[in-house]
Amino acid sequence: MKKNILVLYYTQTGQLEDIVKNIARPFENKNEEYEVTYYNIKLKEDFPFPWPSDVFFNTFPESYLQIPSEILPPPAEVLNKKFDLILFGYQVWYLTPSIPTISFLKSRYAADILKDTPVVTISGTRNMWMLSQEKLKVYLKDLKAQLVGNIALVDRHDNYTSVLTILRWMTTGKKEKSGMLPAAGVSDEEIAGSGKYGEIIENHFSQDNFTKLQPELVKNGAVEIRPFLVRVEKVGNKIFTVWSNLIIRKKEKRPLLIKFFKVYLMAAIWIISPIVLVPHLLTTPVFWFKRKKQREYLQGINLK
Repeated sequence: MKKNILVLYYTQTGQLEDIVKNIARPFENKNEEYEVTYYNIKLKEDFPFPWPSDVFFNTFPESYLQIPSEILPPPAEVLNKKFDLILFGYQVWYLTPSIPTISFLKSRYAADILKDTPVVTISGTRNMWMLSQEKLKVYLKDLKAQLVGNIALVDRHDNYTSVLTILRWMTTGKKEKSGMLPAAGVSDEEIAGSGKYGEIIENHFSQDNFTKLQPELVKNGAVEIRPFLVRVEKVGNKIFTVWSNLIIRKKEKRPLLIKFFKVYLMAAIWIISPIVLVPHLLTTPVFWFKRKKQREYLQGINLK
């Protein structure tokens, strides 16, 4: 009897779809053993792409506070089938799983699909995904899913270059190299090579043993942790908590507050972030062991 594999994801640009399809290819290539089903989460009212600048920043409070939107029901082939493995591709918006991802996880369909099923999470992001993954772990635990692996593909360029390229991509739709700026997002080479992770997953799945799956994924480059960015994320979560609650509370002043937030966010990226970097570098010898433990934890799949 064939094993059922679900590839669950939401994508706007198509990048994440390319990633999850490459990772699923080893299962597709063994079609006598596996039946692969794709489910692209659909919102009742979807978000635009490219993003108008005002819409992009206006999604911030709902994104960060994990306020769901209504999704369209999954197709019958998803609802009426029990899956043996789920490859769960998700985006990160404002240091949090995207609104479409949260909307699915908070829908009435999620528990039936995810319960008691091994899940490998897959993200394709600019670079800050670590604490978003921690939030996702909580949802999966509450839904009684079995997190067995995680793959986090990122833009390998420096933090400031990737800010410029991602904003250009999100607001104009232009991903390719332009002038002095490189192409945005996860590199084409890394996307094309992501099939190796699918081979690793299929090997462990075929043996019905996921115990050493995550260590092997990490060994093969599936998860990179940059300690400085973890620090930035922690600071960012504190700041975003204040801003998002303020904007939600002051509904009548929302347009003005969104404009202030946009200015603040750009200042934080270009001014505050470098200031945070200096003490981080100076304290590296002091906190080396602590950061090593932190890195090992974030590369894993357990929840504190």
